[in-house]
Amino acid sequence: MCGNNMSAPLPAIVPAARKATAAVIFLHGLGDTGHGWSEALAGIKSPHVKYICPHAPVMPVSLNMNMAMPSWFDIIGLSPDSQEDEAGIKQAAENVKALIDQEVKNGIPSNRIILGGFSQGGALSLYTALTTHQKLAGVVALSCWLPLRASFPQGPISGVNKDIAVLQCHGDCDPLVPLMFGSLTVEKLKSMINPANVTFRTYSGMMHSSCVEVSFLIDNVLAGYG
Repeated sequence: MCGNNMSAPLPAIVPAARKATAAVIFLHGLGDTGHGWSEALAGIKSPHVKYICPHAPVMPVSLNMNMAMPSWFDIIGLSPDSQEDEAGIKQAAENVKALIDQEVKNGIPSNRIILGGFSQGGALSLYTALTTHQKLAGVVALSCWLPLRASFPQGPISGVNKDIAVLQCHGDCDPLVPLMFGSLTVEKLKSMINPANVTFRTYSGMMHSSCVEVSFLIDNVLAGYG
């Protein structure tokens, strides 16, 4: 499924305890795999929610001296004006949309599917939600940014997800994706979609990671889907 590498392994899946009527597709960060997040999400009990944690393909990453590692798209730099891998981002988003389509074929309506992700995966989840024609339940974006920000309109979008619920979380001591990226992203999101549906939580002392409180918030987001 992902990137340009069709040999990427099948996603790590945590099945619903009973019949799945909702799903979370959660995208890991750079250099990671879906396994760690599938184990973490398995701890958020919800009898009717299926968790799908795909694995990014292995590719050279410019930011890391072209070392090959799991990555949804190439990252060239980590400053707001860095060049971006537009083709790679768009292809990765299409692959996520294909995952959503597959769950719809499995009987889960797209408006009961939450997209989520951490760092690079959170960035891809935001971009996908704002460009897809599939109406989604929401986005959980952790320690991330909005890719290709300049490609979006200055004002509100007109797509099916113009009222989508977004939960964005960021540590105020993040040295890799600074809090400024999260603040710029939430500002842009509130200009594009219904600002009342955008929640931005910052966590004192948290670096480039998640925490128990974030898991609790995700649990609350999913409360209506159990």
